[in-house]
Amino acid sequence: ARPRLVKVIEPEELAAKAGYSRPHTLHCGPDGMFLSCLGGADGADGPGGVALLDHESFEVLRAWESDRGPQWFAYDLWWHLRQNIAVTSEWGTPSMIEDGLVPELLLGRRYGHSLHFWELDSGRHLQRVDLGDENQMVLELRPAHDPEATWGFTNTVVDVEDLSASVWLWNREGEDFAVRKVITIPAEPARTEDLPPALQPFGAVPPLITDIDLSVDDQWLYISAWGTGDLLQYDVSDPFHPRQTASVRLGGVVGRQPHPAEPDTPLTGGAQMVELSRDGRRAYLTNSLYATWDTQLYPAGIDPWMVKLDADTSHGGLSVDSRFFPHGPDFLGLRVHQTRLQGGDASSDSYCYRR
Repeated sequence: ARPRLVKVIEPEELAAKAGYSRPHTLHCGPDGMFLSCLGGADGADGPGGVALLDHESFEVLRAWESDRGPQWFAYDLWWHLRQNIAVTSEWGTPSMIEDGLVPELLLGRRYGHSLHFWELDSGRHLQRVDLGDENQMVLELRPAHDPEATWGFTNTVVDVEDLSASVWLWNREGEDFAVRKVITIPAEPARTEDLPPALQPFGAVPPLITDIDLSVDDQWLYISAWGTGDLLQYDVSDPFHPRQTASVRLGGVVGRQPHPAEPDTPLTGGAQMVELSRDGRRAYLTNSLYATWDTQLYPAGIDPWMVKLDADTSHGGLSVDSRFFPHGPDFLGLRVHQTRLQGGDASSDSYCYRR
């Protein structure tokens, strides 16, 4: 592959035409390319939102929203195409994020804790669902790939009352959407001396769910717990009652579980972004969340790595591929975050019609 740069959207253009800054997530949609942005035009504050780009020229057209209602924070964006519904989630504004996690804001329950439902074609806000301000940072959105379905999963990073993390299911009930917690992952006790300064007052490692991914057949959900280093696999053939089927630990704040290719070398960072192949048999993990946040949770530094796992899609199960382990100098000193697979993958694909 020989990538060729064809377009650069300067910050000034994004701010002038859409009123946003800090672009984050990009999806190709029915009316253009949808670009979620964390900040408003001034760069430090909100509201964040979604910019609409032209499909062919990549020119910034405008802000997608026509009526944003109470929405202020932004993060992820996805949709149910056949139902003309979009969903957005909440992290925080740039001033709350870029210099690291702000403990006072976290304990003050100031980060995002809601989901927003919209009319996709008009950008009109329909409904806000608050998950409770103890559930801080509502991040990833994984709607069912079935175009007739109206359910999906999202995650919250941390519950400030007990340091647990959780996964929530949204589903349509009549004209409105209901959201309920379906998975809770508890914090793990740890010795104070084994913890970074940011966690020492708590005496525990929060799991910190920072990514989830849903297989294209909507049967398997994968959860990355960046704090403990776990990748967890759940059978979600009944999405209202997920059932854990496997887990693998790599890295982690305390355990630093090594890769089988180098069993004597503790890994830095932890299971973070997860991507699935279309057939659901391959999962790819990377270990960096966000540079300033990396430093707070992993102050000794993060050496970049990428891992492939083989998934059993019949009965459940995960195993690390010992032959696939790009790391360290393979990434030329850069951190690794997101993986995309040629031809499509589980977190990029959406469908208009059933097979």
